[in-house]
Amino acid sequence: MEAYLDNSATTKCLEEVKDIVVKTMTQDFGNPSAKHLIGVYAERYLREAREAIGKTLKVTEKEIFFTSGGTEADNWAIIGTALANQRMGKHIITSSVEHAAVLEPMRYLESLGFSVTYLDVDRYGRVNLEQLRQAMTKETILVSVMYVNNEVGALEPISEIAHIVKEKNPSALFHVDAIQAYGKYRIYPKKTGIDLLSVSGHKIHGPKGIGFLYINEKVKIKPLILGGGQQKGMRSGTDNVPGAAGLGVAAKMAYESYEEKWNHLLSLKKSFMEQVGQIENVTFNSLPGEEGAPHIVSVSFEGVRSEVLLHALEERGIYVSAGSACSSNKKQTASHTLLALHMPRQLLDCTLRFSFCEMTTMEEIAYSAQTLCQLVPALRRYARH
Repeated sequence: MEAYLDNSATTKCLEEVKDIVVKTMTQDFGNPSAKHLIGVYAERYLREAREAIGKTLKVTEKEIFFTSGGTEADNWAIIGTALANQRMGKHIITSSVEHAAVLEPMRYLESLGFSVTYLDVDRYGRVNLEQLRQAMTKETILVSVMYVNNEVGALEPISEIAHIVKEKNPSALFHVDAIQAYGKYRIYPKKTGIDLLSVSGHKIHGPKGIGFLYINEKVKIKPLILGGGQQKGMRSGTDNVPGAAGLGVAAKMAYESYEEKWNHLLSLKKSFMEQVGQIENVTFNSLPGEEGAPHIVSVSFEGVRSEVLLHALEERGIYVSAGSACSSNKKQTASHTLLALHMPRQLLDCTLRFSFCEMTTMEEIAYSAQTLCQLVPALRRYARH
């Protein structure tokens, strides 16, 4: 039996997504910038995808801009707004547990003379709201906080953050990295007070290499990619029609039978945590139930190195992650997210992330939990010798 429990790294493409991607690569393959009929057909796919995405967020089609993925969307939201609004101030606020796609642009802006405040988090990765209140000034031009943490599934208090930001400085912009949240939560930016929102296609059963950035029409932002003037001059480059069309389908389908999918994920999470919780000396870094994201569970198995356990599971057809897949190729002593949680030193290298999707079955959960119950004690005995 196999169990793919690394859905926060990437998800399996839906058949409907695959079909429209193939169709737009082999039949309706025109360049949407072309003036002839084939180009017009291609442009229609882009418009329909924007409309489908806009409906899920209750925003307009013209506020959706396609990118090469979540990393570009985050970079553009942060660097583009900082450069466009720096005359109003050069102070930015973010959290200490953001994805590298947010933290690296922050460090880049610091090299340009911007000041960045990194908010502390609690044991489960939730930001300190009082610290945010105190950090906000008239010089603050941007606050960027993720909706769901990609490593431990922390659900950030986005509505409260938006309220504090707008109350303390109405002109400050609020960016949300929703890459692990879109499709799992109903997100309405205009109602919540979110000015920019980043999403990646391959996290919601869409294609890789495509994402989007929602930009409120009132936001002042500079383009980062210049060239042919596509997407109203905001993001140049030949439009990725197959990717956008696939993303549009994935976005629409993500919110079909929404409650049923949500309850399924919660059931998977509850069952997994109950079964794995029977193992001695196990620490959950994710909150149970609806307090945390329904699809991510971070677990520390004291006395067993994460890499050893990961490969032992792999040999039995169970695929998980030791952290963020995007940074797994970097040489680092420990995850910055786990360090920010003030995790005990002995657990830093003993932590795995298990992440589910609507396709995950209870049988996969049971098989994975039973395998862990067998493997962990055996590996602990081996490690002592």
